[in-house]
Amino acid sequence: MAGLAPIAEADRNAAGTAALSELEKRLLDEYQHGFPLSPRPYRDIARQIDSDETTVIAALDRLTRAGLISRVGAVVTPHKAGWSTLAAMAVPPRRLEQVADLVSSYPEVNHNYEREHRLNLWFVVTGTDVLHVRSVLKAIEARSGLAVLDLPLVEAYRLDLGFPLQWD
Repeated sequence: MAGLAPIAEADRNAAGTAALSELEKRLLDEYQHGFPLSPRPYRDIARQIDSDETTVIAALDRLTRAGLISRVGAVVTPHKAGWSTLAAMAVPPRRLEQVADLVSSYPEVNHNYEREHRLNLWFVVTGTDVLHVRSVLKAIEARSGLAVLDLPLVEAYRLDLGFPLQWD
């Protein structure tokens, strides 16, 4: 499944939707699902909504910069294309920023975030296979001097986060 991931309703209202063009509203509403998987998806969208590729790309760029789209991309079934895992670390507060920067320096790390817990640094690692992911976790442990807890997927749940948008 591929599509746009709009931000939450409250955040959308805070950003102000009154200034959105009809094209931008259509992009947000109609392409949460069914985003074309082709060499020229923006051209394909443009044809479907009677626009042009440059205009569609510019509109998506505006929506992204305005914080109305969090990302444009595919949702891939876990472990069908490569491997991933959730990981956590207990990082001393004085080292949190340093270790977070280290973790983020790996291209295999999608994102990391702080949590209010003993395990206060969480991140997702992706790679070509389970051995690749494990090697990244071991490298982070070696460089940080801290243990990394590997929390691999046990059971996948598919959540459809798309929702119809309502415009004033």
